[in-house]
Amino acid sequence: PSPFLSEVAAALAFAAIAVGGASGWFAAAQYWVAACGITLALIDLAVQRLPDVLTLPACGGILLLLTAATLAGEPGSLGRAAAAAAALTAVFLLMAFAGAMGLGDVKLAPAVGALLGWSSWTVLFWGAAAGFVVGAVSEAVRMAAGRVRRSHVSFGPYMVLGALAVSVAAA
Repeated sequence: PSPFLSEVAAALAFAAIAVGGASGWFAAAQYWVAACGITLALIDLAVQRLPDVLTLPACGGILLLLTAATLAGEPGSLGRAAAAAAALTAVFLLMAFAGAMGLGDVKLAPAVGALLGWSSWTVLFWGAAAGFVVGAVSEAVRMAAGRVRRSHVSFGPYMVLGALAVSVAAA
């Protein structure tokens, strides 16, 4: 990436989370997804891969942080977060089998689903939908500008951006 791109992206994401009003362990979960997500997004944009060495810790970290949020009595539901992670992963897996998505996106889905599902099923729906909307608009702009050089879309950045935007807005 360009010099300081990852640092600026992290600063903007962390500032949005801080302003969003979440606190405690759930805020830590948002920061975790932002930190992992920025790295994954930059890798996905560069080489169209979401490596297991980052997607799996993203999932493990979100599980630990949401478990801590549950133990601390924060509002939200660990059971719903787990069910949402499973549901979003299943939907993305079906899309991957249809050839519409890569397996890296499927491996990132549990972390995104758990973060969104912690708050509500509505947040899960809108957070997942936001990734597709942001991706569609971004790719349409790129096509109109003549900047599309490949047939595959790096969906990881849009997943993370949509999930974080809705999670922060709902907090």
